[in-house]
Amino acid sequence: MKFAKIILCLSLFCGAVGMRAQENDIVKQADGYEWPTDPQVLAKLSDWQDLKFGALIHWGLYAVPGIVESWSICNEGWITRPEGSTYEGYKQWYWDLSKVFNPYAFDPNQWADVAQNAGMKYVIFTTKHHDGFCMFDSQYTDFSIAKAGPFARNPKKDVAKHVFQAFRDHGFMVGAYYSKPDWHHHGFWNPYYATPNRMPNYKIQDHPDWWQSYVDYTQNQLNELTSGKYGQIDILWLDGGWITGSQVGIEGVLEKARVRYPGMIAVDRTIQGPNENYQTPERMIPETQINHPWESCLTHSNDWGWVPNAPYKSARKVIGILAEIVAKGGCLVLGVGPNAQGLVEEKQVVILNEIGAWMRRCGAAIYATRTIEAYNPAEKLWVTASKDGATRYAIYALDDEEKVPAEIAWEGQLPAGGKVTLLNTGKVLKAVQKGSRVVVALPKNLPEEPIALSYNL
Repeated sequence: MKFAKIILCLSLFCGAVGMRAQENDIVKQADGYEWPTDPQVLAKLSDWQDLKFGALIHWGLYAVPGIVESWSICNEGWITRPEGSTYEGYKQWYWDLSKVFNPYAFDPNQWADVAQNAGMKYVIFTTKHHDGFCMFDSQYTDFSIAKAGPFARNPKKDVAKHVFQAFRDHGFMVGAYYSKPDWHHHGFWNPYYATPNRMPNYKIQDHPDWWQSYVDYTQNQLNELTSGKYGQIDILWLDGGWITGSQVGIEGVLEKARVRYPGMIAVDRTIQGPNENYQTPERMIPETQINHPWESCLTHSNDWGWVPNAPYKSARKVIGILAEIVAKGGCLVLGVGPNAQGLVEEKQVVILNEIGAWMRRCGAAIYATRTIEAYNPAEKLWVTASKDGATRYAIYALDDEEKVPAEIAWEGQLPAGGKVTLLNTGKVLKAVQKGSRVVVALPKNLPEEPIALSYNL
């Protein structure tokens, strides 16, 4: 198949594929959460909950043609491929991207600068997605950016090591994304059989040796990532909920890892129990407030990785989403996908910078806040509180194309002294009680951006 033709065809459908990529993995909000018993994990979770805003960086072979991450090689009914292609031929084309992936401009400091400027405080980086291609120098496979293609000669070939260090140097909490399913490993998808779906393509009881080879491989790689070679890992973020962590022996991995990194957070996504220290509703925001640790993982465009001409959400849209999530008790991890050259593209950088400019003025309403019962007292108004409960913050989520309103009003108690502070400008405004409603008139000629107020009761 011709490379250019494949890129064109896939770019047309990758958004639709991305929207459905993990629809079966959505967490049932608030169901089945089990609080950790390790006090160091609880302390780390509390620190993480203060951060509120992070980056989920997908980067791998899929960046070369700019298509949805991994899923086009999975043979399920909702996935489409270019007309005229065969499944095995397409899959081989995809594997062979490893021979041409050469991100010559790879600059993890640019990524960390962009994320920091956006007001993000933690990062989750894909060390390996479902396609099995490793973005770290694993001794257990040659199917990695450090060995398979031209980038293997680059001093930064151990990509994950450089990414983690760059973000640590910027003060970030660091998380390692790792897919438990591995479609490239013959112990998961064995070439003797066809690959009908995302699951292992054989009966495990018929081939226990195949399965054991996959389990050993997974444990070995997770031990590599948490062995100290890659520095402190604060969060081990395990994707692919159709395989449980227990099936690959995650308990043993965590026991060893937490000796080196006490309190390390485990996120065995969608697998309820002691290894899911926080829940991760994907591409959604829970309907109501949840007061245990959780994180909405949302794409900035339609896909997790980079695709050409991506329709990124605006800064005000992301801020509004963040305000709602935080008021409901969660964190937001936003998808950032560097391109095949190894950079976050300028179009996304501009939007993230705009978010960061707002966060630098209004971030007190987001960072280190806690929930209150009356968290949504008016339409598009989201309320949080300082940890000590003394200060309230109200964020009006301005829609795209909406003008800043003349006033903001909500049902509730009059702020102390009838005063609120407009965090956008630092100006003190008057609040008045009109019946059961508090009304704050806004100054004219404010920037068209979400409004954040602080006040005491």
